[in-house]
Amino acid sequence: GPVLREYLMGEAMHALGVPTTRALAAVTTGEQIMREGFKPGAVLARVASSHLRVGTFQFFAARQDTGSLRKLADYAIARHDPDLVGTPDQYLAFLKSVIDRQAKLMAQWVSLGFVHGVMNTDNVTISGETIDYGPCAFIDFYDPNAVFSSIDQGGRYAFGNQPNITHWNLARLAETLLPLINPEDIEDATRLAANALDGFIPAYTSAWGDLIRAKIGLTKELPEDDQLIADLFLALNGQNVDYTGFFRALASDPAKVVPGMFGDPSVVSDWLAAWTARIAREDSSVEDRARAMNRINPIYIPRNHLVEDALTSAEAGDYGPFEQLLAVLKDPFTEQSGQVRYSLPAPTDFGPYKTFCGT
Repeated sequence: GPVLREYLMGEAMHALGVPTTRALAAVTTGEQIMREGFKPGAVLARVASSHLRVGTFQFFAARQDTGSLRKLADYAIARHDPDLVGTPDQYLAFLKSVIDRQAKLMAQWVSLGFVHGVMNTDNVTISGETIDYGPCAFIDFYDPNAVFSSIDQGGRYAFGNQPNITHWNLARLAETLLPLINPEDIEDATRLAANALDGFIPAYTSAWGDLIRAKIGLTKELPEDDQLIADLFLALNGQNVDYTGFFRALASDPAKVVPGMFGDPSVVSDWLAAWTARIAREDSSVEDRARAMNRINPIYIPRNHLVEDALTSAEAGDYGPFEQLLAVLKDPFTEQSGQVRYSLPAPTDFGPYKTFCGT
């Protein structure tokens, strides 16, 4: 099950345009593995730009093995940032490059409603790719505090906390690089690294803002857009509105469809009026705007109830639901005939969703 989850999620994220590792194969072992009960064992083969993580750097830093750390950093730079090879301050520039990649990745995760679930330093890549789909999930309803991992009791990796925990992880990477950034003056290295880290939140906020503007059909960037976006998420919070479906509805017939998605339609009425006025200041036609919005807002994501059904069936030997879900998710932005159920939120009796670290 967990191996098939990784296969499914990686392919779905790739189709959504999110940098990710990808699976080559999932092979059963014939063993029964004890997780939350006994599960069929399997091995996953996967590919990535590299499998270097923050934890890889911590491994050598913890041993104060600066020679190996330098070799690792030089290898990572040559592989992921070859334009930095041999340049002055290449290790500081490498840190900034990783920070930028992770800021953009987090913006994509949050804009799509993805919750990784276990963002320790071993699950943060140098390449900016999503790795290790353990207790991950997609939110059905907007909730910054959404947690799906059975091990995340305190909300450390909650949906809305993912940028903050990424910043924390990047600080751990920065710590490992201090002896390389300025071997002669660690205080200076610390200052330079801290300045680089200060750029993460602004970079994330900018990337996320660009994505949300595109999701709601804005091509221009105006001063009032920040408030419009903030008001949108205030309206969504606590209303049990299908997060993915909301943005698709906004592109089709918002005046008729969107209010009915809210438990209290009055919550969104003022926002819709402000959005309509803001859209009027755009240059694109209604049709062009709708097409642009539908290119960034998926209709199909790996909805939790469908994933669970597919994995449960596969563990019982029936791969039909898994194969069909995988096929739908490979084209997430195009409405597919006869596949309406894949676009709907979980039924009310699905209940709270909890995932487990199975690998």
